[in-house]
Amino acid sequence: MNSKEALKKAWSKLKEEEPKLRIKNAADKLGVSEVELLATQDDVTRLNEDWPGIFIAIESLGYVMALTRNESVVHERKGEYHNISFNPHVGLVLDPNIDLRIFPGRFGSAFAVPVQSAKGVLHSIQFFDTYGVAAHKIYVLKEENLSQYNELVETFKNADQEAELIVKEAEAPKAFELNTTVDKEAFLADWAKLKDTHDFYPLLRKYKLERTQALALAEGTFTQKVENSVTETLLNRAAEQEVPIMVFVGSKAVIQIHSGVVSNIKKMDNWLNVLDPEFNLHLQADHIVDTWIVRKPTEDGIVTSVEIFDKDHKDIATFFGARKPGIPELESWKSLVATLEEESQIA
Repeated sequence: MNSKEALKKAWSKLKEEEPKLRIKNAADKLGVSEVELLATQDDVTRLNEDWPGIFIAIESLGYVMALTRNESVVHERKGEYHNISFNPHVGLVLDPNIDLRIFPGRFGSAFAVPVQSAKGVLHSIQFFDTYGVAAHKIYVLKEENLSQYNELVETFKNADQEAELIVKEAEAPKAFELNTTVDKEAFLADWAKLKDTHDFYPLLRKYKLERTQALALAEGTFTQKVENSVTETLLNRAAEQEVPIMVFVGSKAVIQIHSGVVSNIKKMDNWLNVLDPEFNLHLQADHIVDTWIVRKPTEDGIVTSVEIFDKDHKDIATFFGARKPGIPELESWKSLVATLEEESQIA
């Protein structure tokens, strides 16, 4: 029995023992990546690596559900893929409902996958990064678009369905050490000169800083550490006060953004959920180890974010007030965050 057949058999046994277990959790239990487990299914179709072509074709699928997740949070948004463009390094989907930043160089494989659900079979396109971790999933929501889905699968079907699946070994988390050699005064002076939120990444590279290192260095000037309960309070108050927000969640290869008002906030055990008709968020609140309020100067004025991180200092999600370039930050968002900061500041 080869390793693929052995894995298939092990998964079959696990499904008998735990029929409601999701594939991600099954993969974790079996010590393999999600894509390795998925590839043992007979009903999946491996796609080729024309990432821009596949994404552009997804526009034909009409109303869908887009899902991006990391180890701590799942971000689900319904809508249509429009205004899709790619350069060699970054892809964009710019629609009021489906808003994505795509890093195609980080993709490893993609599959067309039928998923059994309580409502029947859901047809999906699923992208995985080079480590075999789910990067982005798209689910067809309307039966009338199944012919376009089948056409997409046929067009981008990998010529060799038995091609070796190459999956990199997961990297061990880096030990967190504050960079004590950085010129803090120069770093803060450069932070003060920011013109756009996107200028923050080059600033980190210039000073060779991880994001949470930079936030710690700027504490009391541009950042403030707050209690980890802030995310729950933020979502509840944004809903109560009808403050439109932006919620950024990233896998290694895709950042997915929701913009708008949230309304139905539910806490279930350790899960903090937004359960709105077009937007769902499922966040494991007990994964939040650090929470920062961050302010960045821009040409439109100060832009304020609430950023949450896990035990390995990886970002879980980032929250902003809803805004567009050229428009100042919402006063209602500024006021909401200022109140949270006052109530939840860690001395």
